[in-house]
Amino acid sequence: MKYYYSVAKDRGKELKIKRSTFIAHLHYVTTMQDAKKYISKIADKHKTANHNCWAYIVGEKAETFHSSDAGEPSGTAGQPILNALKKHDMTNVVAVVTRYFGGVKLGIRGLIEAYGETVEAAIEIAPLKKIIKLFSYKVTCGYNLAEQLKYKIEQFNAEIENVDYAADVTISIKIEECIKNDLEKYLLELERAKKLKTIATNKN
Repeated sequence: MKYYYSVAKDRGKELKIKRSTFIAHLHYVTTMQDAKKYISKIADKHKTANHNCWAYIVGEKAETFHSSDAGEPSGTAGQPILNALKKHDMTNVVAVVTRYFGGVKLGIRGLIEAYGETVEAAIEIAPLKKIIKLFSYKVTCGYNLAEQLKYKIEQFNAEIENVDYAADVTISIKIEECIKNDLEKYLLELERAKKLKTIATNKN
């Protein structure tokens, strides 16, 4: 199972490269429309900048992406920004790099490196957030089965969020979508044997 990552909250990083100021802005999004809104927001905030170049990736498997050089020479800004995001297996993210020209031309290679390095620096500020789909279950069983059930749940790499001891035992479970099938089969077997009851199932 391939995992993808994004930012949990907005982050930014400013670098000075040969007198030019490069400012990376990273923002969590889930749609192209949200990405475009954020790009417009940053461009409006930095109206006096020479360039506001950008790239975004959205989709469960990072299947939709686009980038723009925003006036820089073709291939020197948008693509390096996008490459930095892809290098870290990111999705549901938009990156805008603002450039204030400092009077010294960087050349094609210099621009490519500058835009890529600025995004890399922003990414490296903090660990990225793993994007995972979690499924939640609540099961009830008798006290005689509870400890065995808790042990088996953990063997399936599921997380026990809560255990409520009342007339019966109710166990709240969360598990990643990609590994839930074996757990579901196990719970279904016990349910068919009338040893437990699944009282709620929902996706988060």
